[in-house]
Amino acid sequence: MDLVTLFTFTIAYAIAVLVPGPGVAAVVARALGGGFASAFPMVLGILIGDLLYLVVAVFGLAALAMHFSAVFIVVRWAGALYLLYIAYKFWTARPDAETVRARAGEHWSRTLLAGVALTLGNPKTIVFYLALLPTVVPLDQMTALAFAELTAIVIVVLLAIGCGYAFLAAAARDVFRSPVALGRLNKTAAAIMTAAAAAVVWR
Repeated sequence: MDLVTLFTFTIAYAIAVLVPGPGVAAVVARALGGGFASAFPMVLGILIGDLLYLVVAVFGLAALAMHFSAVFIVVRWAGALYLLYIAYKFWTARPDAETVRARAGEHWSRTLLAGVALTLGNPKTIVFYLALLPTVVPLDQMTALAFAELTAIVIVVLLAIGCGYAFLAAAARDVFRSPVALGRLNKTAAAIMTAAAAAVVWR
């Protein structure tokens, strides 16, 4: 694919990822509540969801995906409910018993799956891949190399920006180590996570 198209896609995608939405809110809330290690699986889950939508868009499967709209509704609500569960855990956490690390006993795979569900039900992601992407990338001229290039751009850009948000939020948590400050950060994380869940289910 020509460099102009790749550059245009990179800029458009970077802007889409940078603009705060449910995904960014969930990553920030997770990092505020449990540190960078707690948020990283969420970033990976969001990345997997983005790559799935990229495949759907590139291979012209949007019409097919519409036939499974009920599945996407279930996934969206499941993701939102899990985000609310995380919000509840943050809100009720005892800050004097916590560290800046992820909670022991909460497996990373659950957070990763929450990130996937969050992305699959995120209207912003759907609009980007199924509506905006075809106006930036000539999908009718797609080759294996072009698909690999787009995939690489998605991976690099999303990991860089997602990890950037997580790192900054985790750094803010590292600054405030007193029980009172950690308690406020946990409640802030809970509020942000609740807002992310609401954004997922509200079209």
